[in-house]
Amino acid sequence: MDIAITGASGFIGNALQASLRADGHGVVAVSRSAGGGDTIRWDPATGTIDGAGLEGLDAVVHLAGEGIASGPWTAKQRRRIHDSRSQGTDLLAHTLAGLQRPPAVLLSGSAVGAYGDRGDEVLTETSARGDDFLATVCRDWEEAAAPAAAAGIRVANLRTGVVLARKGGAFGKQLPIFKLGLGGRAGDGTQWFPWIALEDDIAAIRFLLAAEISGPVNLVAPQSVTNAEFTKALGRVLHRPTVIPVPRLVRHLPLGIGDLLGSLLFTSQRVQPAALTAAGFTFARPDLDGALASIIGSRGPGS
Repeated sequence: MDIAITGASGFIGNALQASLRADGHGVVAVSRSAGGGDTIRWDPATGTIDGAGLEGLDAVVHLAGEGIASGPWTAKQRRRIHDSRSQGTDLLAHTLAGLQRPPAVLLSGSAVGAYGDRGDEVLTETSARGDDFLATVCRDWEEAAAPAAAAGIRVANLRTGVVLARKGGAFGKQLPIFKLGLGGRAGDGTQWFPWIALEDDIAAIRFLLAAEISGPVNLVAPQSVTNAEFTKALGRVLHRPTVIPVPRLVRHLPLGIGDLLGSLLFTSQRVQPAALTAAGFTFARPDLDGALASIIGSRGPGS
């Protein structure tokens, strides 16, 4: 297959393109950098993209967007998070819809943040969306892909959980703290923590390139765990104590810091991968202890 990837230099995008190229697929990065060779130039902020470079491709995987945890949630940063997703997706979807030889499939990024803070409710792709900041971002993000679907392109929205890998992502930033024995649960730890190993996240994306699945797809592991269970499992694998809790008071820190930490640490989302399971996808790392042991005990690609 010939596949274009936005966000190809990011945490997930880099692992995805390496996996695809290892199996002989052609990969083109959609980037703000100068085009040429295996790169297609675009700039969502100015609404420009080299549409000709997208002609005749088999698929597009859209992963670009401002990092959720790239800075405190000031008003300016909230706009950047929102606009980097909705504007980029709108530009890409309209461009793909207007091609003479459009791709058969668009896998467009989203997140489990679409559900908001839901306590103990079991969440599948048919569950209602939430109404907080990230849920609104995800709503607009997903809806911006509609022009591609209207043009007959199969669109799947990748509602991704916390991706676990040795380096990269939120977990990669937390891991050194836990290795020092300074980690602990967030609050009372009863909030649900939707996770997936990077290995399975990449495999699921590749599965969706061929599987006839449209609409939202939860990219999370089938084993639901709470924050406290996750913390204990990580401590077991690292052989480190996890007795220093993060107090809920951090949610009241000023300058947008509390909003960011509150969302990342205390939101409860008991998400299940119903669409993937129904389609026959097999997880290589379905249980948390096995996933953590593989990630922390291996130094292979993406670990």
